Amino acid sequence: MLDTMNDSPTGSTADSPTGSTTVDGNEAVARAAEQARTTASRNIPTLGGLPVAEDTANLRQGPDLHEGLLALLPLIGVWRGEGNAAPTDGSEPYAFGQQLVFAHDGENYISFSSRIWRLDDKGQAVGQDRRETGFLRIDLKDNIEFVTAHSDGAVEIMYGRPLTERSWQMESASTMVTETGPASLGPGRRLYGLMPNNHLGWVDERLARPVGGTGEGSGAGGDASADAPALTPWMSAELTRVMG
Repeated sequence: MLDTMNDSPTGSTADSPTGSTTVDGNEAVARAAEQARTTASRNIPTLGGLPVAEDTANLRQGPDLHEGLLALLPLIGVWRGEGNAAPTDGSEPYAFGQQLVFAHDGENYISFSSRIWRLDDKGQAVGQDRRETGFLRIDLKDNIEFVTAHSDGAVEIMYGRPLTERSWQMESASTMVTETGPASLGPGRRLYGLMPNNHLGWVDERLARPVGGTGEGSGAGGDASADAPALTPWMSAELTRVMG
């Protein structure tokens, strides 16, 4: 089981999304109920006029969640919070704010949208950073497919599985970068998990790839595992549900 949040750029060691920190069941229910008092009636805006169901990030509104997505149900919602990044290209670490949306339209997939902006040392927004959009699917054997397109010129396919009922891990299967995209972006893995306080934590680890390098291990005849660089935390955040 991956437990990288303890080594994440945020420096947080408590309430790991892998579920390593436990909480009393009654307390968890009470926390969720308190949170729902402000989020249960909120949902993402729609344009209206479509002849089919529109996206919803609120399980109480819109179409029913497809039964094939029950293992991903806790993710549905709009989440906001802050995190930290330690770029693999060696550039300066920075703090960021984030909005993350997991929504559905009744079909057997979840739409995903992430928007990140940089923060100054006072926690004030100073400009846009990066965006991602994509889709999550999961089969009857709990195999997860995660397809994302990055605003900086990368497209990625990840595969994974649930770690627990409240945490999910995916690893890169294919990462493609455009000519003007992030040459230092290597393969990686990503973990999402609900913490005991019902916040959503996530961490993205990457294989550092020097600009102009291949990111590959030793050549023929060598032991690739002996000197291959390890995955290191690149981005992580703790988010609070604001809708759904």
